[in-house]
Amino acid sequence: MERSKTLKRRFITAIIALIAVLAVAVSTTVAWYIFTVNAHTTKLHMAAGTSVSLQISNSADGEFSSSVSLEKFEGSLNPVSTDSIRGGFQKVAGFTNYSENNSLLANLFSKSLELDKDYYKTSLFFRTGAEEMNIYLSNVGFKDSDENNPISSAIRIGFAVPEQDREFIFAISDKKNPQRNYNTFNGYEGCVLDSSRTDGATVEFTPLDANNYCLYDPSTGAVELKPASQVLCTLHGNGGKYGEPVRVEVYIWLEGCDEDCTNNLCATTLKELALSFAGLQG
Repeated sequence: MERSKTLKRRFITAIIALIAVLAVAVSTTVAWYIFTVNAHTTKLHMAAGTSVSLQISNSADGEFSSSVSLEKFEGSLNPVSTDSIRGGFQKVAGFTNYSENNSLLANLFSKSLELDKDYYKTSLFFRTGAEEMNIYLSNVGFKDSDENNPISSAIRIGFAVPEQDREFIFAISDKKNPQRNYNTFNGYEGCVLDSSRTDGATVEFTPLDANNYCLYDPSTGAVELKPASQVLCTLHGNGGKYGEPVRVEVYIWLEGCDEDCTNNLCATTLKELALSFAGLQG
């Protein structure tokens, strides 16, 4: 009889403990859960706003002009993280309970593949008739669906130029999420997942920002460089005619290691996002 009472007390204690753990899990802010329920679509538009000597298309053999509309994103835009596009993206696969502040911290990760549709990827093609032209990002225009919970604060845009062995990662906004909270167990604010490892290891990483754009005046077509303007790719013409197009891969994702990437963003999206490029002859 006494043994039966002891087992009963242990069972009740276990149930209470389980309920307590579940209560913590439900109330905890966890960045990596964003967008795992509903698919969100971001409309993208792009303009290469320079002279006719710079043209853009969404396919190598497609129609080139001064602007192009990109395909809509039909995936879920789940949070992923990387310090290198070529190294690939990772997403959270498990959490651990951190007793110090009763929060859940991401501690198990897996590779995120393009077919998973966790992030947006497409390709743009640039060409020029100039002997040599450097291409710069001149502006990223965006509008949050909820200014009080700005998803733009956690968005990253990456560019990879395979044939020129270049890649760049930009943060698009200096806004701050009012509920920001860093939630990766191995790391701290300013870190992202190390793409060379799958054990949750992080590395310090500072994305590029508006300081690395060029200045473009749409009324005159004049391009001016900032001290830190970053060349995305270099184009070459063909004896006064358009040269071979250069492919630039475009990636858009939610940086899951960003402290701004938290649950209050779940019901938000970007109402608008437009990328503008400009060319400067070498």
